[in-house]
Amino acid sequence: MTKKLDAKKLKKPFSVKAIETWSKPGNYGDGNGLYLQVARAAPGAVSKSWTFRYRDRATHKLREMGLGPLDLVTLAEARAKALEMRKGLLVGVDPSAAKAAKVAQVILEAAKAMTFDQAAKQCIDGKRPGWKSEKHAEQWTNTLATYASPVIGSLPVAAIDLPLVRKVLDPIWATKNETASRVRQRLEAVLSWATVSKYRTGENPARWKGHLDQLLSKPSKVQEVQHHPALPYAEIGAFTALLKVQKGVAAVALEFLILTATRTGEVIGATWDEIDLNKRLWTIPKERMKADKEHLIPLSPRAVEIIKDLAKAKLGGYVFPGGKLDQPLSNAAMLALLKRMGRADITSHGFRSTFRDWAGEQTSFAREVIEAAMSHQLKDKAEAAYARGTMPERRRKLMEAWAQYCGTLKTNADNVIPIMSAR
Repeated sequence: MTKKLDAKKLKKPFSVKAIETWSKPGNYGDGNGLYLQVARAAPGAVSKSWTFRYRDRATHKLREMGLGPLDLVTLAEARAKALEMRKGLLVGVDPSAAKAAKVAQVILEAAKAMTFDQAAKQCIDGKRPGWKSEKHAEQWTNTLATYASPVIGSLPVAAIDLPLVRKVLDPIWATKNETASRVRQRLEAVLSWATVSKYRTGENPARWKGHLDQLLSKPSKVQEVQHHPALPYAEIGAFTALLKVQKGVAAVALEFLILTATRTGEVIGATWDEIDLNKRLWTIPKERMKADKEHLIPLSPRAVEIIKDLAKAKLGGYVFPGGKLDQPLSNAAMLALLKRMGRADITSHGFRSTFRDWAGEQTSFAREVIEAAMSHQLKDKAEAAYARGTMPERRRKLMEAWAQYCGTLKTNADNVIPIMSAR
């Protein structure tokens, strides 16, 4: 039969073996404010848990706080906790207040905890308004989702360190270096955002200068510079002749792109309010330009002809409409056209190189005029100032010369035939 003990008669400290046999409900004191509370849980069963009792120094009231059940907190652990709290009381630390503060801190840390994926999303959302197109945000999202998320996506952003960054980059640094470099830059941006937002502390393990540049090969050493495949300028006349017999908006859009030496996004995003036919001028606002500066393009007679033809069947606000109402031509439409023409070996962007090579090798136009036509920024301030004062008329002559060259079939070194005559 289990022996029942009277707490008032208990004089010796507890023993592990003894407290296992206690079944009478009550509070059993061990010293230093530590008590074992025995209570009925069910018929024939009892529950046992530790409590700490002390007197509040401000109110002088007796207070009690739980330390955990006996099956989870041993006698030795309970004594250690009670002794720690008793020592705290000697220096004015209230155990209940300290416990509440600790719980609040744990809750706060849990609320502040953020995974890398969550940080990446908020970082991208914050940068999105400053990007020129939604495609840029998609590229950030896709590259991080493909290469970073499988490795560190679910980890706390505060825990991302150099080994984890290397775990993301090492598998692709030598084989896909251009992509890996972008991933590194985006990792650095997300981690910087997290640091400024107080979700992590310390140095950025994804930074390049003075850090990863000491551990990884320079991108220029492991990646080949990939240029957009371009058509040799000697072939542009024949290509333009073939392009003129193609049907659809993509064909005239590509010809307009060639004549204006612009980028795909600039052409398909062109709106009617950007075109001034009286001045034969196309003004692209800075919001749509890579250089973030307004770009004025003098339109050659053939470019004006294209615009006038499209104006006859104007639908919506875009000069080069897509398949849906008031939507621009698809970003992939020109590449698809090139494939249909059997020229998958070149890209629409490559025609800028075709123009640049022709202008530099076959004309006497000054470099600053050519660079301005391509919306390239001149580093030399004196050269740039001179260009601004003399540019408009010279640029118009350049674009008209280019349009004439594009409209000429070259049959051999000594014989050129204007396209209209050849037809």
